[in-house]
Amino acid sequence: MRLAFFGDVVGRAGRAAVSEHLPRVKSELQLDFVVVNGENAAGGFGITSSTAQELFDAGADCITLGNHSWDQSEALVYIERETRLLRPYNYPKSLTIPGRGSQLFTTPKGQRVFVVQIHGSAFMEALDDPIQGVAAALEECPLGQVSDAIIVEMHAEATAEKYIMGHYCDGRVTAVVGAHTHVPTGDAHIMANGTAYMSDAGMCGDYDSVIGMKKGPLVQKAATRLPVERKSTAEGPATLCGVYIESDDKTGLAVRVHPIRVGGRLQPTMPVLDR
Repeated sequence: MRLAFFGDVVGRAGRAAVSEHLPRVKSELQLDFVVVNGENAAGGFGITSSTAQELFDAGADCITLGNHSWDQSEALVYIERETRLLRPYNYPKSLTIPGRGSQLFTTPKGQRVFVVQIHGSAFMEALDDPIQGVAAALEECPLGQVSDAIIVEMHAEATAEKYIMGHYCDGRVTAVVGAHTHVPTGDAHIMANGTAYMSDAGMCGDYDSVIGMKKGPLVQKAATRLPVERKSTAEGPATLCGVYIESDDKTGLAVRVHPIRVGGRLQPTMPVLDR
């Protein structure tokens, strides 16, 4: 199976990059399933039904959120009717949180893809334990039994915590991909027991910025410590950033992983398929 995960879509520029590049990338790589993180799609803060629809129209099969899940109040209602939209799985069970943190999807070819989003604990808002969360999720849809592929998004600040999640899941999921820090990492590889891993897929946004936000006011504030205008998204040419994963149809484990970067300011890279 050919899968892809694309990192945090930031504002109008990020949505434009997805709309412009994802249809071609999905066709060229013959992708069976695409996950896009959309928690910053609406002006850099949260998601709405209309911004989500742009991502679905471009080819996203699943949209994940994260710590900005509820920045747009509309999402609280929208997520209940849109089963392709996921928030973190490991919210405390004692809370009544709308939506779902995992979902089993079926591709047009009949392949079963299980997607789970886990929220980190280091330097982040405290939710339930990430490891216990992913353990519970994987009991729902074991790889090779209920699902043919499993993608775990680790939405976290600390790289070490992302690696811990990768090693914990190694051999039990197809891929563990990090998101949240908006910068693509150079560590895409297959772990010892067959799980593809990348610490951060990067953002889909304008890199002439501060993680997707206009650079001027933020630099000014850092230099002067004085109040500046409210943060807003950078609107220059954006890069589509993500990672390609190819899995073994018999085991569901990864046989190939490669970063994807198209457009904008970053050095482009795309996997070349074996024909």
